[in-house]
Amino acid sequence: MQTGRIIKLLGGFYSVESAGKVYETRARGNFRNKDVKPLVGDFVDFENNYILSVHERKNSLVRPAIANIDQVVVVMSTVEPDFNRNLLDRFLVLLEHRRIHCKIYLTKTDLEQLDLSDYEKIGYEVFTNPESLLLDLSGKVTVFMGQTGVGKSTLLNKIAPRLDLATAEISTALGRGRHTTRHVELYSVAGGRIADTPGFSSLDYEVDTIPELNRCFVEIYEVSAHCKFRECTHTHEPECAVKAAVESGEIAKSRYDSFLQLSSEINKTREVYVKKAKKQ
Repeated sequence: MQTGRIIKLLGGFYSVESAGKVYETRARGNFRNKDVKPLVGDFVDFENNYILSVHERKNSLVRPAIANIDQVVVVMSTVEPDFNRNLLDRFLVLLEHRRIHCKIYLTKTDLEQLDLSDYEKIGYEVFTNPESLLLDLSGKVTVFMGQTGVGKSTLLNKIAPRLDLATAEISTALGRGRHTTRHVELYSVAGGRIADTPGFSSLDYEVDTIPELNRCFVEIYEVSAHCKFRECTHTHEPECAVKAAVESGEIAKSRYDSFLQLSSEINKTREVYVKKAKKQ
């Protein structure tokens, strides 16, 4: 029996790297009975070209389906598609919820400059050129993710030209890029592993409680310890430290607005569940 890491999944076949060699394997049928599906990034035991077991994961993402990630680079475009702070905050909430370290990369800065110092202030590194980013890839599994058409594959082609990943122009009629990444794969680049993931135009951020949402906004969570009420929602309560921090400029208003929007969406989802429960 051998141990290795899944570096690619395509057509039901898992490519497993072990001791410098790559083996084409399939998953045993009993994985279905256990409700377990091996993911790219998983460490597995395999024998005779069949995966026998999956090691415990430190983290994972649903979309893309990938496990044991060291960091995620959220790729955002300054234009075409236009930069969207709320969408960026949704990515950050998802990654904070999954406890995955995150960096931000801006594309198309030759067309428009953006100031993201408010994100740097709360601990997120912001990159605008591939050379600087390359230094942070060694020894890590890095996932690149972002909205369709922002230029993830173009960025990766600059970092590793030999990959020659497919790219697509923005559709003028729809205002979004065509889907060009068809599968998840870990590529060996700059002493680490990177993954280019399918682009998408919406994001389910998986957070369904206000306290958890509060934790996922790092600067709000820190300040909320000083709110008068322990379960403060930072909306209508008196002596709310978060609202005071927004007024003083300590917390960016755009981040607070994103928090309020996501809070509203969580509350509306709850209302739908309550109505359905009453009908039943």
